[in-house]
Amino acid sequence: MRNAPGASINLASSPFTAERARTAGVLAACAVLTLSLLTFTGLILGERHQASALRKVIDTQRTAMRSLQQEQARLTGILAKPENADVFSKSVFLNELISRRAVSWTRVFEDLQPVLPYNVRLVSVHLPQVPPSDTAATNHLQLDMVVGTERPEAAVELLSRLIASPLFGAARLVNQQPPTQNDPQFRYRISVAYVQKF
Repeated sequence: MRNAPGASINLASSPFTAERARTAGVLAACAVLTLSLLTFTGLILGERHQASALRKVIDTQRTAMRSLQQEQARLTGILAKPENADVFSKSVFLNELISRRAVSWTRVFEDLQPVLPYNVRLVSVHLPQVPPSDTAATNHLQLDMVVGTERPEAAVELLSRLIASPLFGAARLVNQQPPTQNDPQFRYRISVAYVQKF
């Protein structure tokens, strides 16, 4: 039996599909996934190498710290001996004396001038006390001063300025005295941390 002219017959068991385009898409996806896998593998290996190097540095630092702790314990043991107590106390005294003599009083007053409000008068400044060496650096001092003012708010302003100043630190009000007949001003005793650039 003849087909009608112009009619086409598909003899394949399934209709024609674009196999080449699908294959190209699958190959492109595989290439992208392979590149991603290689990239992630490289990153993981790099991170492992960095972590290994960091662990070595940490181990080296821990070994050095243990060595320093042992040396400190040995030196502390030597200083703790009764025969060395006198030498140690003299050493502490001399170091404190040297630190006190290194204080420039001119510099103390120059550093105090910008932080003192116009209506606060500096009555006295006691010899700076050097804190123990384990709590502060040798250029950290503790100033003990007495100021006078007719307005209590000025003392609060002074404390705020001291705390905000880079040369001064923690400031605390030790005590206060009300005005008397002989002295019409409030008096405040203030203790403040002070760093002098030697």
